[in-house]
Amino acid sequence: MAAAAAGPGRGSGPGDSPEGPDAEAPERRRKAHGMLKLYYGLSEGEAAGRPSGSDPLDPTDLNGAHFDPEVYLDKLRRECPLAQLMDSETDMVRQIRALDSDMQTLVYENYNKFISATDTIRKMKNDFRKMEDEMDRLATNMAVITDFSARISATLQDRHERITKLAGVHALLRKLQFLFELPSRLTKCVELGAYGQAVRYQGRARAVLQQYQHLPSFRAIQDDCQVITARLAQQLRQQFREGGSGAPEQAECVELLLALGEPAEELCEEFLAHARGRLEAELRSLEAELGPSPPAPDVLEFTDHGGSGFVGGLCQVASAYQELFEAQGAAGAEKLAAFARELGGRYFALVEQRLAQEQGGGDNSLLVRALDRFHRRLRAPGALLAAAGLAEAATEIVERVARERLGHHLQGLRSAFLGCLTDVRQALAAPRLAGKEGPGLAELLANVASSILSHIKASLAAVHLFTAKEVSFSNKPYFRGEFCSQGVREGLIVGFIRSMCQTAQSFCDSPGEKGGATPPALLLLLSRLCLDYETATISYILTLTDEQFLVQDQSPVTPVSTLCAEARETARRLLTHYVKVQGLVISQMLRKSVETRDWLSTLEPRNVRAVMKRVVEDTTAIDVQVGLLYEEGVRKAQSSDSSKRTFSVYSSSRQQGRYAPSYTPSAPMDTNLLSNIQKLFSERIDVFSPVEFNKVSVLTGIIKISLKTLLECVRLRTFGRFGLQQVQVDCHFLQLYLWRFVADEELVHLLLDEVVASAALRCPDPVPMEPSVVEVICERG
Repeated sequence: MAAAAAGPGRGSGPGDSPEGPDAEAPERRRKAHGMLKLYYGLSEGEAAGRPSGSDPLDPTDLNGAHFDPEVYLDKLRRECPLAQLMDSETDMVRQIRALDSDMQTLVYENYNKFISATDTIRKMKNDFRKMEDEMDRLATNMAVITDFSARISATLQDRHERITKLAGVHALLRKLQFLFELPSRLTKCVELGAYGQAVRYQGRARAVLQQYQHLPSFRAIQDDCQVITARLAQQLRQQFREGGSGAPEQAECVELLLALGEPAEELCEEFLAHARGRLEAELRSLEAELGPSPPAPDVLEFTDHGGSGFVGGLCQVASAYQELFEAQGAAGAEKLAAFARELGGRYFALVEQRLAQEQGGGDNSLLVRALDRFHRRLRAPGALLAAAGLAEAATEIVERVARERLGHHLQGLRSAFLGCLTDVRQALAAPRLAGKEGPGLAELLANVASSILSHIKASLAAVHLFTAKEVSFSNKPYFRGEFCSQGVREGLIVGFIRSMCQTAQSFCDSPGEKGGATPPALLLLLSRLCLDYETATISYILTLTDEQFLVQDQSPVTPVSTLCAEARETARRLLTHYVKVQGLVISQMLRKSVETRDWLSTLEPRNVRAVMKRVVEDTTAIDVQVGLLYEEGVRKAQSSDSSKRTFSVYSSSRQQGRYAPSYTPSAPMDTNLLSNIQKLFSERIDVFSPVEFNKVSVLTGIIKISLKTLLECVRLRTFGRFGLQQVQVDCHFLQLYLWRFVADEELVHLLLDEVVASAALRCPDPVPMEPSVVEVICERG
């Protein structure tokens, strides 16, 4: 209870009200509400704006500061029944136990921390006590050492000064001895060939001899040394001009001559001249490998030879030149850059000549490895000779080779496509052995499509080597952007697809040119191939290209929809040309059959002419051929009597009933007028209407061309009675079989009606054959 009473009050006391101008307005509103509540007889606590039971002066508040136990017990006894008193006691006992437990926990935790802190302090006292003792002993020892040092320094002061003077005299004597022995040392070094040691001796003594040359003894030494030095310089120049040694030895000669005071401008020219001779020898060696007589090494071996020989030598020359003639400044650097630019251009010309011999090969791996080594070897001279532009020139060569390889692969894809077409033509033209079927159009189409796709994938894999991460030039901007977008995607893939469409369209030339000798089956196959490309293949190939070559170039590219539209237009043109070619073949048969027959003196028909049977057979064969590659298509609803309809002289006239009453033998009607009136009310037939990508549309177009040709040929001939009956029999036979191939059977009926009607118009004695007789002849035929 005491602990609970001593705890912080949770009620809202007067000191808890917010302060400041922002809190004054709510306080005023609460007071106003309190006055209203007081007026209406509410409790005082409620009138003050506080909730009931939250008065901080309440003696019955367990958590309040003015809690009175006696008043609290009296209130409980008066207001609560026995059960509630028992519950209050239980709750209060539980709270007391909880508070006691919390207090014990706090005491235990603080006690453990106090014990730990006490141990730490005791240990620190012991450690500091030991440390203080050690510091006292150290201070005593240092004082003793200082005293001893002072006494020793005082004792040895005089001796130290004498020793210093003697050491100075000794050093001077040694220098004098070196100067007096210098001529003999120089002579011995020259005799032994130790030119570097002789130059170092001369350099050490030069300043002293120059300073004391007014003294006769030093003047004599200087004269002797100058004679020996002149002889040394002459020998070094002789060794340098012979040029038998390598670049490091010649650089050492130049360095010694510069140290002897020889003119740097003259040495610079001689150094570059000697270097030119060695590098030109390397270039001649590379040029000999390109000659016609010995077998040329592979391109990788050639680039290795050039990299280790010429490029390595150029690096040595450049580094030695920059170290030796650094004092020459910009003029010397420009000389070196011009030197490297000239020889580097000759080396690049040889490399390009060798790379040009690789353009005919199909494997890119060896070529890319050679280009990688060529580019890597030129990094060092490119960094040393930035002004010469060697690295940029090497990158341009690599880019040019990459573009040429793209062109080579594009030509390879074109050749592969033409080879596939040649194989198809041979397969179509090959004679069929008895009992052995050749490959069908569907199989040929699948072979062509798979072959072209495999060639495209192989070309993509070959050119992808140029962008491999391990290749040194793959991180160049060209291979990250333009090569992928404009080179591979646009130049190779899009270029091949458009070339394929152009090659296919070239077969649609007018007869007598290239298209005249094209097999119709090839036109049909190419049309389906282009349609398949428009449907799925183009999108697949371009997606595969974009995935393999992550394009980082923002230049515009050809959309997939544009290529698909071009492929679809090519397929449409090919299919339309196929319809024209096949229609022309059948039309030729019909035209010859009409033009070569004497229709005035022909006999009474007993059979269907053989050419009509051939027309039906060829149409059936075309239907089978088109059905191998294209879907059926949509037909109009067919009438039940399509195969039983027969042709009389005017059976085509759907308006015949209108004019029949006036057509009598006593008043014959003008047949030309009747035909023209019929045409006014008949539906116009578009012979060369657009062809859809299905079998029904293709066959409809072929049959329209054939029957229109038959109609025009009939209009140019004159028929006798039996000639008209023969035309009637032939047309009925065609109607029996051709209606099932077209989209609308009425089209066949109209055209054949016009053929019979035109024959009747061209007949002086138009007596038609009985329909039953026509049917019998056609069934027998």
